[in-house]
Amino acid sequence: MAGKEPLVFIDGEYHPKSEATVSVYDHGFLYGDGVFEGIRAYNGTVFRLKEHIRRLYEGIKVTRINLDLTKEQMTNAVVDTVRRNNLTDAYIRVIVSRGRGNLGLDPRSCPKPSVVIMAEPVAPAHGKEAREKGITAIISGYRRDRVDGTSHELKSLNYIQSVMAKFQAIDASADEALMLDGRGMVSEFHGSNLFMIKDNRFNTPSSASGVLPGVTRARVMRLTDELGYELRERDITPFELMIADEIFLTGTMAEIVPVVKMNGIQIGDGHPGPLTKEVIRGFQRITQDPKEGVPIGATVQVQARVRTP
Repeated sequence: MAGKEPLVFIDGEYHPKSEATVSVYDHGFLYGDGVFEGIRAYNGTVFRLKEHIRRLYEGIKVTRINLDLTKEQMTNAVVDTVRRNNLTDAYIRVIVSRGRGNLGLDPRSCPKPSVVIMAEPVAPAHGKEAREKGITAIISGYRRDRVDGTSHELKSLNYIQSVMAKFQAIDASADEALMLDGRGMVSEFHGSNLFMIKDNRFNTPSSASGVLPGVTRARVMRLTDELGYELRERDITPFELMIADEIFLTGTMAEIVPVVKMNGIQIGDGHPGPLTKEVIRGFQRITQDPKEGVPIGATVQVQARVRTP
């Protein structure tokens, strides 16, 4: 794709990246009223696309966005966007907003949702060095939402809480910010899920802590079982993290990254641990398996107009 501007899917049409715009009256822009998914393509296969589309449509249902695209049509549009950009490895962003309305909050002013799909070459959240040496984290003062709401289950466009937590990490010269729930239990990092290893047992915070049910998290949970390890979803205290043998994070953009220091305290021996490395190797194998997603050549081409500059 060198020298060629990426194409962005917007409401049934493809636009060059430099001209890909939405209305300033879109409620996604005005209020963060919408949902999104971050998806990866590996070696010509869109990884875990079915799971991402399912979660996207669960969010659409809960937020009462009246989208007339079926899951199959959305799947085709995602794959077609990757195909039209001549990518085999990509990061994909799918956004569904309430659409254009007026300056009030009333969702009835938005007659039609807006759908945006972007696919670009991968720029990992953490690079090769981070996987080899590990990263640092701090515990943020910002808390995840109470679980009696629905926001923690959604990939909402409103990420201000995570952004502010990231600022705290930056101010502390750390790579990641870990967020607790309202009870003071471990929830998740500002943009990824957490796994802790102690005495060869894997642990990850339960849904009661307000974690986003990550697609990568779910596949890694399955992977630990395939590798023969015990895994528990449970409440985890910050103290337990400090005495953990290993910690790693999972996410679509980040994949799997070891955490070797938390709040200035060394985790384990201060290096990525053997079980984390085993999970990384296993996950890398999984991402190269076409059965783990939708091959780019397996869907029909979307009949969409391509806007030219």
